[in-house]
Amino acid sequence: MSVLTRDEAQTRAELLDVHRYTIDLDLTRGDDTFDSRTLIRFAARVDGDTFVELKPAELRSVTLDGHPLDPEALDGNRLPLKNLTAGEHELRVDATMRYSRTGEGMHRFTDPTDSETYVYTQLFLDDVQRVFAAFDQPDMKAVFDLSVKAPQDWTVLTNGITEQADGVWKAAPTPLISTYLVAVAAGPWHSVRTEHRGLPFGLHCRRSLAPYLDADADELLDITRACFDRYHEKFDEPYPFDSYDQAFVPEFNAGAMENPGLVTFRDEFVYRSAVTDTERQTRAMVIAHEMAHMWFGDLVTLKWWDDIWLNESFAEYMGYQTLTEATRFTDTWTDFGVTRKSWGYDADQRPSTHPVAPEAVDDTASALLNFDGISYAKGASALRQLVTWLGEKDFLAGINTHFARHKFANATLADFIDNLAAATDRDVHAWADAWLRTTGVDTLTPRIAPGEHGTCALTVDRAGSRPHRVAAGLYDRDLGDDGGQLVLRERLHLDLPQSDAHPIGKRPALLLLNDGDLSYAKVRFDPESFETVRKELSGLPEALTRAVVWNALRDAVRDAELAPGAYLEAARAHLPLETDLAIVQGVLAFASTYITDRYLTPEERPAALATLSDLCRDLIRRTEDGDNPGLRLIAVRHRIDVAAHPDTIAAWLADGTVPGGPELDPELRWRVLARLAVLGATDEAAIAAELERDPSATGQEGAARCRAALPDPEAKARAWEAMFGSDILSNYLFTATAQGFWQPEQADLVREYVGRYYADAVAVADRRGPAIAEAAGRWAFPAHAVDADTLRLGEACLRDADPTPALRRKLADQLDDLARALRVREA
Repeated sequence: MSVLTRDEAQTRAELLDVHRYTIDLDLTRGDDTFDSRTLIRFAARVDGDTFVELKPAELRSVTLDGHPLDPEALDGNRLPLKNLTAGEHELRVDATMRYSRTGEGMHRFTDPTDSETYVYTQLFLDDVQRVFAAFDQPDMKAVFDLSVKAPQDWTVLTNGITEQADGVWKAAPTPLISTYLVAVAAGPWHSVRTEHRGLPFGLHCRRSLAPYLDADADELLDITRACFDRYHEKFDEPYPFDSYDQAFVPEFNAGAMENPGLVTFRDEFVYRSAVTDTERQTRAMVIAHEMAHMWFGDLVTLKWWDDIWLNESFAEYMGYQTLTEATRFTDTWTDFGVTRKSWGYDADQRPSTHPVAPEAVDDTASALLNFDGISYAKGASALRQLVTWLGEKDFLAGINTHFARHKFANATLADFIDNLAAATDRDVHAWADAWLRTTGVDTLTPRIAPGEHGTCALTVDRAGSRPHRVAAGLYDRDLGDDGGQLVLRERLHLDLPQSDAHPIGKRPALLLLNDGDLSYAKVRFDPESFETVRKELSGLPEALTRAVVWNALRDAVRDAELAPGAYLEAARAHLPLETDLAIVQGVLAFASTYITDRYLTPEERPAALATLSDLCRDLIRRTEDGDNPGLRLIAVRHRIDVAAHPDTIAAWLADGTVPGGPELDPELRWRVLARLAVLGATDEAAIAAELERDPSATGQEGAARCRAALPDPEAKARAWEAMFGSDILSNYLFTATAQGFWQPEQADLVREYVGRYYADAVAVADRRGPAIAEAAGRWAFPAHAVDADTLRLGEACLRDADPTPALRRKLADQLDDLARALRVREA
């Protein structure tokens, strides 16, 4: 299949003006395919040749202006349209299309709980051609007029309000939108409906999840209404569509997708089991993020995929900021600092890094690779720094000018910067060049020099090129009766690079750069401040300050400047006193995923697991009074994950509860069983019994994960065959199997598969496409095999095997992480 290049898109946009799509889909044709009939009305500005994209199972007929075209002319995914004359045209395409099991195009899912079937579209970035014929590029907006024939007991959701008659659902024509934003979700949905500001709002999920959606419906709708109202306070342009539906769909590859009027979310956000308040906050942030896209991305859309940051960075920033302003979740930037910024920092230090706004994205395959921690987390961090530097009033004025000038059209980085510049005297163009056109992470290091009369002065060394407006927090020890606390003396606001040393009075116990986390940079400590951090980190008064410190420690470990064991010591000393759930979760996740499994040697790993187990046990004891169920849940989860011996967690599973709570819900039961499988303390019979107890889609994934984790050669062979030898696994079952397969405790058992991985991953990515390629590169990679041979094999694969772009990117990132782990071990 051919990917669309930027040059081809520009040429086609100059030639054509697309007016309207009339699309008829028939979802009653069976389990494998559906019918798709498309009428495209467009005009050619001059005489010329072009093409339309589609990926059919069968192309039955094509007519252009009433004249038949040869279906055999379809070349891969391109149907040539030759000898177009200037003027109006009508193209009709009648095709059979395939359902997907990989979350791309029209995904079809049968719920194992009740055998009900659901389908939904995911047309981003260039998968519209799996559903209907289209001129598939973002700058050729059109009106979409959609009809869907569906089984009698189904409900069909689309971008707009629908009416149903005789099994055919007719949607209201859309405003001008891009092809990738068209959406359909059909099935026997359970729905919760209401109205807000005169618009219909809806929540939708599989019938088997109905009780769980109903339990959270008030919370979900309250957040939706609060964000909707807050955006109308910020933005001059009103919400641009006729309804707002949110559908929680199965086996979804992303967190959510901003289809106008019909946002689709992964249905793990309909919680079947207990979750923490931080996880509820994350769900709320995704709601706020996707709603921001109704303006950033849907109303005003990028012209080409090099400006994806105009969509994602803005939605990310607006999601966190608006949630803080409009809901009970007032501390969202701490979670951002712990969980999202580290994603950006990691991505920005790999060879695959790119600018937030890259100047050269030559084709759609390259564009798809840029949906990463840079386009989301780094871009949002850059915008937060921009607001700090520019002021929110001027920032919002520029945004509203942008909307007014480009609504229902397309825009570029240059357009946006010009609109911001019109609202301020500051040099926004220079800021954009420094922040959006560069790569890498700056590092800020304080230098404290003694002065006269016991005073000190601060200078900041900056490794990097960007200007920063940051706060330097000066903290003194509390000398009162309580002690054990650090007290903020002052936050100095610095513009870097600085020209002169800044007087700071007496030396503080701790000097923390980027206090408040308003910029995007790694920070280091002076020696005295590091000693304070090591001994008194938990005494810092604000969660966001502690998050900045934990990120600094994390970065120092990854850069081989701080021993992994020292990070574990800090966690052991300070996490039992931590009150912020996002910090506890983030620190434990890094400690278990990276430090114990990658950065420490196999000989050091048992002691590290014991340290984490003791830490989790302390947290469980601390929460025995029931005052902090979220903290207790985090501790229980991680206590299961780091168990080196099966007795305790096996007893929990047998009793159905942790002593003192919580009772083991499905998520915890599968978590325990997976760890028992790794430890060789369960078997196929127990897995089958648990699956009978929980036959849901989540249960199917849990069983796949457990079976792949069994320390048995036959179990490993079956799992490998399922992933790489056949194409039967859906995207979610592939991921679950991959998550179970590699275990550090089983390194000798799976050693032979390390060498097999690269050729088999290349083959499956080539057969099954980008979604499975991403899963194979992310989840099926032998990350535990931290040695020179794994690195050498991977480098040879990149050099000689020609992996698909999606797999090549994932492998390059994994190999860079592996090389980093080797450096940490050597240091």
